[in-house]
Amino acid sequence: MIVVEGKIKGKARPRFNTKTGRAFTTKDTMTYENLVKRCYQEQCGKWLNGAIRARIEVYYKIPKSYAKKRVQAIREGLERPTKTPDVDNIEKIIFDSLNGIAYEDDKQIVDTSVRKFWTEDQERIEFELEEV
Repeated sequence: MIVVEGKIKGKARPRFNTKTGRAFTTKDTMTYENLVKRCYQEQCGKWLNGAIRARIEVYYKIPKSYAKKRVQAIREGLERPTKTPDVDNIEKIIFDSLNGIAYEDDKQIVDTSVRKFWTEDQERIEFELEEV
């Protein structure tokens, strides 16, 4: 599993330059995409050909403001996070950042799963890619 530690980011909508009319990616999104690239290259770096299966697990830190009863329910697996970013935006930022790094194009991804969990450890995204 590739681990990307830190605040979880999803792919932001493109912004438009009112003068030129061109779309551009926000600096925040570009920074996170570069982090994903760096983590992949340092932790794996494998080039994948053909069809790819992707598995992504997202770990959100349990807020300190949660009541003890709610934290206990989370520990028992009775509650999962339903917070932003949406799973499709998480998927998109991971897949787009790895174009040309792990595979030629993210159109090669034919099977995917994204799951969200709570953690008492560092907030992070863990992902795994494999040829099928």
